Amino acid sequence: MVDLSTISVGIGLVFSFVFSELFSLVPGGMVVPGYMALGLHEPIRVLVTLGVAVTTWLVVASLAQHVIIYGRRRTVLMILVGFLFNLLFERYLMIYLTSQPMELVVIGQIIPGLIAIWFDKQGPIVTTATLIIAAVSVRLVLILLYGSELML
Repeated sequence: MVDLSTISVGIGLVFSFVFSELFSLVPGGMVVPGYMALGLHEPIRVLVTLGVAVTTWLVVASLAQHVIIYGRRRTVLMILVGFLFNLLFERYLMIYLTSQPMELVVIGQIIPGLIAIWFDKQGPIVTTATLIIAAVSVRLVLILLYGSELML
């Protein structure tokens, strides 16, 4: 049997493609809606992931004021900075913020960086709104497919 995360990412790819083609909007990257749909039952994790994405976007945008960063370099830098903030958050900050470490884990390793890329291209409000709609849509399809088996 195919893993739930694989199905979720596949459905997320379809929704990302549809949003991109019909509305010219990208919900934070092609694989992001599928991963976010798996985490919707833990809204704190979704908020932490978006918080790391915003932080990543702001840091790279600030850095771009002093250094020429564009194209592929900017994309790689967003993913790398997002990954590093994720690591920093999970290793150090989480110890001081909560007594239950798993509660504040970021969704995915590179997901915040992928979201930050689209914050930079589309703006944070449009990207976040599109991401929420796509992730909820993916989650609804998963509920239709798996019903009561979808106990995450």
